[in-house]
Formats: sequence, C-alpha cells, structure tokens
Amino acid sequence: MIRKIKLDRFVLAIIVVVMLAYFFPVLGSRDSQVPLDSIVSVGISFIFFFYGLKLSLEKIRTGLRNWRLHLLVQISVFLLFPLIVLAFYPFLVSAGSSEIWLAFLFMAALPSTVSSSVVMVSLAKGNVPAAIFNASISGLIGIMVTPLWMGIFLEQRAGDFDLLNVYVKLLTEILLPVILGLFLNRYLSKYADRYGSYLTLFDKSVILLIVYKSFVHSFEDKVFSSVDIKDFVLIYVGVLGLFFLIYFVIGFIADKLRFNREDKIAAQFCGTKKSLVHGTVFSKILFPASMPIGIILLPLMLFHVVQIFVLSIIAKKRENSIQPNLN
Repeated sequence: MIRKIKLDRFVLAIIVVVMLAYFFPVLGSRDSQVPLDSIVSVGISFIFFFYGLKLSLEKIRTGLRNWRLHLLVQISVFLLFPLIVLAFYPFLVSAGSSEIWLAFLFMAALPSTVSSSVVMVSLAKGNVPAAIFNASISGLIGIMVTPLWMGIFLEQRAGDFDLLNVYVKLLTEILLPVILGLFLNRYLSKYADRYGSYLTLFDKSVILLIVYKSFVHSFEDKVFSSVDIKDFVLIYVGVLGLFFLIYFVIGFIADKLRFNREDKIAAQFCGTKKSLVHGTVFSKILFPASMPIGIILLPLMLFHVVQIFVLSIIAKKRENSIQPNLN
C-alpha cells in the first residue's frame, strides 16, 4: 500500500508568506510605518527565553554519559557540514556563485533543530533522551560557533560586518534570554510544558515575520533575477546531495563505533538536521543590510523541506522494520 506523505504545515505557511511578500509587500517594505524590526527583535528574545525555560539542566547532566554519540552528532553538525561546503568554495566562487555558496555555508554552520529531531527519532524508535540532549545543546553551541564560521567570509565580503557587534546582539537578544529562561526553569517550566503548543505557534509566527520581511526586501531589490530555474534546481540537488552524504557518513561512523540501533538512529537523525528557527533568527543578526537575505535563506528553506520529507519516510520504514519480539 502506498502511503500519502503529508506536506508539513509550517512548510506550507512559509510558501504562503513568500507569496504574500511578492504580491503584498507593503507591510514589510522599507517605507512601511509598521515597526517590524522592533517586533521581530522582541519576538526573537521571547523565542530564546522560552527555549531556556524548556531546557532541563538535569536531563542535560544525565545525557552527558553517552559522550561518544553526542560528540559524533555535534562534530557532524558544526564541523562535517561546513567542511564539505568549504570543499566546493573554489568552484562556485570562480563561477560567480559566491552568494549561493555563502548561503550553503550559512546553512551548514547552523545548529540542529529540536522539535522535529525528537519527533522523528521517537517515530523511528531511536534514543529519544539522546535526541533531546543533542538538539538542545546544539542550539547553545550554535550561538557561539555559527558566527565564527560566517565571520571568516563575511569580513571579506561586507565592509559593514562587525563580529564584535554581532556577538553583542547575540548576547542581548539571544543568550541573556536563554540564561533568564534557565534561571526561571524550576519555577515556570511546568507552564512551558502545559502551553508548549502555543509557544511553538509563537515561535513559528516570529519566523514567518522574518521570512516575510526578508523576502519583501529581496523582491524589492530584484535579487532573484539572477536565480533562474536551472540555478534553483541545482540548489535543490545540492541540498539533497549534502543531506544524503552527511546521513550515510554518520551511519558509517556509527557502525565503526559499534553503536546500537537506537544510538545510530539518534546520530543520523540529529546530525543531519539544520534549524530553520536559528537560521532565520541568525540571518537577521549576522548579515548586514547590504546582503540579499532572501537568497541566503533559500538553501536553508529547501533543506528544511528535505529533512522533514526524507526523514519522515525513513522513520516510518525504521518503525515498520521492528519485529514485535525485538528488545
């Protein structure tokens, strides 16, 4: 029997928002009286405050025991991904596709995502506590590591890029709210759990605002005029190839390290993920106004679709492959 694969509702929402940015740009245009920048900045701080509120330090301490699995996931997310993209730097830059390459590097330098990693690992009957630990700790590591990767190349390309200023913004808009959330975790975490679905809706709403504003500016500046159908297909093929390459490399290493089935699933599912939430938020802080944010976000949004679609199929197959008498 052929199963129907449902398109993620958040993906549909992103498509709708991009269309709105094209046909109804008035709210996000540079001349708009609506203070979207201020609204988004406040929204970002709340996103990471709730992120800290939902983090459990006790679970993080417990999760440190399976250090080989965690090391493999974080190396894959923050080192293997960028190094593979770096290997293509001479070819794409010489071909005049430096902005596309920079967009791929940005995607590759991002942390893993939390919610979908945990859901997919759970569906595939993998190590769920390890997935929670890795996805959570990845977001914290990314606050420091992602700007370092991007700073290497943005300082060369953008004269108005200031790494110190970037870290000040990260400190005030992201890190301090996370720390405040962690501090209040013992008092308010039960409310974060109880209203988790509303917090997720809030997070996604802020992300959609960032996407809307970014694409309004990109359409205004006609930055997509340089990206034709052929380029779009090549970007998609590149995203797909990168995903499967990382997925199989992690699987190979996990086999060599003799991971059990549950740990291998957690490693492959968490190590191949990239966070759209962090990506859209970081793009607002990391990139100067002169950069075409719409193009910068394009590979990430395509990767988001790929990771949800492909891993949902793999997770279902893993789930169905388990025999009732297996431990």
